Amino acid sequence: MTLVKFNSDKKNNALMPGFNDVFDTFFNDAFMHDRMVTRVPAANIGETADEYHIELAAPGLKKNDFKINVDDHVLNISVEQSHENTENNKKYNKREFSYTSFVRSFTLPDTADDSRIEAAYNDGLLSICVAKREEAKSVSRQIAIK
Repeated sequence: MTLVKFNSDKKNNALMPGFNDVFDTFFNDAFMHDRMVTRVPAANIGETADEYHIELAAPGLKKNDFKINVDDHVLNISVEQSHENTENNKKYNKREFSYTSFVRSFTLPDTADDSRIEAAYNDGLLSICVAKREEAKSVSRQIAIK
């Protein structure tokens, strides 16, 4: 015997009880959820007196997977990665494809020197340092009180 839970608290369920529950269960399933959610890595943006810092959390990638370029003061970070696993057994062939891609774009301020950008990837964290132009660096000085 199979027991099916019907939720009678939902509105508009009088004609077909449980109909909405079927779709809720399907679309909230972890298998479907992983494939329907857009995966764009989170970014932290910071600034020091000499440069801007951008950090992207992108675990599971290699540094060769990233493409970083600057076009008209816009820093573009993109990844395209595909995997193909093939498993051959006696009477069937199983293939699984996995494809990951994303693009993050950041508009650089006018004070950024886009000719001096450095990037490093370590432990799942892509770190990008964009140097500031010399005239944009903040100068600190002590003001004498008269």
